[in-house]
Amino acid sequence: MAGVKSFWGIAGFVCLALTGGICAGAGVPSKPNILVIVADDMGYADCGVQGCAGVATPNIDSLAKNGVRFTNGYVSGCVCSPSRAGVVTGRYQQRFGHDANPKGSFGLDLKETTMAQRMKAAGYVAGITGKWHLGELKEQMPLARGFDEFYGILPHGIGAEKKGSGVQVYRGNDKVETPPDHTVKFGEEAVAFIDRHKGEPWYLYLPFTAVHAPHVAPDSYVQKFAHIEDKGRRHLCAMISVMDDQIGVVLARLRELKLEENTLIIFISDNGGPQSRTVHNGPLRGGKWTVWEGGIRVPFMVQWKGRIAPGRVLDTQVISLDFLPTALAAAGVNAQPEWKLDGVNLLPLLEGKTDKLTRDALFWRFGVQFAVRQGDWKLVKASRDMQPALFNLAADIGEKNDLAAQQPEKVKQLQALWDSWNAQNIPPRWDDQRWNGQEEKAANKQLKKGKGKKGKKQQTQTSS
Repeated sequence: MAGVKSFWGIAGFVCLALTGGICAGAGVPSKPNILVIVADDMGYADCGVQGCAGVATPNIDSLAKNGVRFTNGYVSGCVCSPSRAGVVTGRYQQRFGHDANPKGSFGLDLKETTMAQRMKAAGYVAGITGKWHLGELKEQMPLARGFDEFYGILPHGIGAEKKGSGVQVYRGNDKVETPPDHTVKFGEEAVAFIDRHKGEPWYLYLPFTAVHAPHVAPDSYVQKFAHIEDKGRRHLCAMISVMDDQIGVVLARLRELKLEENTLIIFISDNGGPQSRTVHNGPLRGGKWTVWEGGIRVPFMVQWKGRIAPGRVLDTQVISLDFLPTALAAAGVNAQPEWKLDGVNLLPLLEGKTDKLTRDALFWRFGVQFAVRQGDWKLVKASRDMQPALFNLAADIGEKNDLAAQQPEKVKQLQALWDSWNAQNIPPRWDDQRWNGQEEKAANKQLKKGKGKKGKKQQTQTSS
């Protein structure tokens, strides 16, 4: 028996050496695949497992059922591009001044190393299907930033729905036709990528344009929600349903190829939902464009069947910056100190080997807005004119009771913590006047104006 074990051990070693980590007989990569799914502008409570009653999301919910759901899951930015800059670098985007959505020639700092580049160095093929929003010059596009394959769009928006102006769709660096529905097409392209690379370890970044406005979906989906009187909510629910179905198509293909248990899957929204009667952010205050909880706390789920125990709900504070070090650890790569990653490896937490992380606090900066969370305490300045407010989120998730006057020492401590963190950053490389808090004021005005007016055309956030 010892000789048999020895033989198979040698055979396995030879197999790895000759195939770069893939056993030809099994056809299954020795390293886990990495799938990062990002919804766009999805409300905190706009999927079933987060409390949504208006639209079923069985496939998103299955990620929580079969893995871990974080109730204190955050992104590093309250709008699209800054949040994505954090996701793909594993670093606070303020380290390189990417505070706002880029304009013109601006984009992700070329000196930053992306997750695709890190994973390629670990022996992975890297693909992106969906919305990039990190620069539109050729040297800023996905193929120049470590990805082997790209199908999708470069800025925000979804093409022909924008009154005929059309956001250009690309395959690699080549322009291609706009699909009938972006959400459906991104799902199809994700499956095709998995099919092409099923015999090697892959990293797929799947950033949907759903459910960013304008809320569009195939007529068959819109008709499913005809019972919803509010037109804006009806179309949003249809778009959520399309995205959930496409996530289901991807998951089904992983099961068919017997890859699901060898795939680490992460799901988030890039930021909170816009402040609108159409979108549901649950008990959270504020939304997109603000560093209130509604702008930065998002649906956050991780599945790795066979490696992560199913059905766990954790209140540990985690952030999208953690994706890269977690993926690297799963691939057997040790993150190096000189990389200066701000995220931490979540695998020990996900596997139940610990209930704590080494990180002390989380930080946000959006131009003049800022926030810091340490434990249950959060200090926040969400507009140009407000004084920093203090909240105990364990007791006050809706950030309604400002405790700054009662807890001046806590305010001073958290302010010093944030100041120390911010001293390591650089100023924003470009300005965006929407970070002054006026977006929230405008949204609140619209909400009050439309209160009780059922059937009226809904006001939705259409900016990126």
